[in-house]
Amino acid sequence: MHDRQTISLDSLRARRGDDAAGRLFLALITGAVLLAFLMVGAVGVDVVAESWDLLSNRLWGFLTSPSSADAGRAGVSQGIRGSILIAGIVILTFPIGIGAAIYLEEYANDTWVARLIQVTVRNLAGVPSIVYGLLGLAVFVNGLQGITGGRSVIAAGLAIAVLVLPIVIITSAEAIRAVPAPLREGAYGLGATQWEVIQSQVLPAAMPGILTGTVLGIARALGEAAPLLVIGAVGFYTTGNQDFVEQLRGAFSALPMNIATFAREPAETWRGHAAAASVVLLVLVFLINLVAIVVRARISKRLGR
Repeated sequence: MHDRQTISLDSLRARRGDDAAGRLFLALITGAVLLAFLMVGAVGVDVVAESWDLLSNRLWGFLTSPSSADAGRAGVSQGIRGSILIAGIVILTFPIGIGAAIYLEEYANDTWVARLIQVTVRNLAGVPSIVYGLLGLAVFVNGLQGITGGRSVIAAGLAIAVLVLPIVIITSAEAIRAVPAPLREGAYGLGATQWEVIQSQVLPAAMPGILTGTVLGIARALGEAAPLLVIGAVGFYTTGNQDFVEQLRGAFSALPMNIATFAREPAETWRGHAAAASVVLLVLVFLINLVAIVVRARISKRLGR
């Protein structure tokens, strides 16, 4: 028996060694990964090099100063504040996306209505962001002006939340679908109800994948500029003595708008400002990804995976 197993393993190793197509495919995907890293690295090196003089001389001032027509005093504090507020509004809508994914995967029957919803969600994920900007202008700026205040950070956050919602639904549904069936069957065998199975088995097992989807959604929300341009984000504004609620319903900016505003300036000195704002945006996205990775690792460790 041992000799037969040894022969079988040797034959498998020989076949694996003769797999020229497999080696070619491995070389191609390795090259694709290296090319992707080189492209991302080139972008990172370029923006850091362009912004190095500015960030090395007045990093704190750049982070805490508002936009200004004076290049020596201009900063991105308003953009950082606006981006964080928009991200916060987007995060508040994630339970809707996760709930929709749970319904489609765990409760909805395999009917034409459910299939139509799934196809529609996937199509919405590929709609250009400018279309969501027009939707936000029509619904959240004009239609719900009494609630959002018109061209405000609330309207921008809701428009971008609608934009990233299909992404959250798709990634969450894929994570739920990937949960092994024996987990559900074992829980049902112990007499658990459907909700108890979802709550105690499905959601904890799918949470790492769901977190990945939420991070992708937040990253896209922070980087979108087209909806902000349509809704009416500005490069510079003053809050005066407005309280927090009034500021939510008033003029706003965001880091993509700061980058666009700096890049449109004809003077060469503003190129460093645009690059520095890009670095700030990349760092903000990286920090959000880092938090999600830590949380995902702890959940996976708790589940013993």
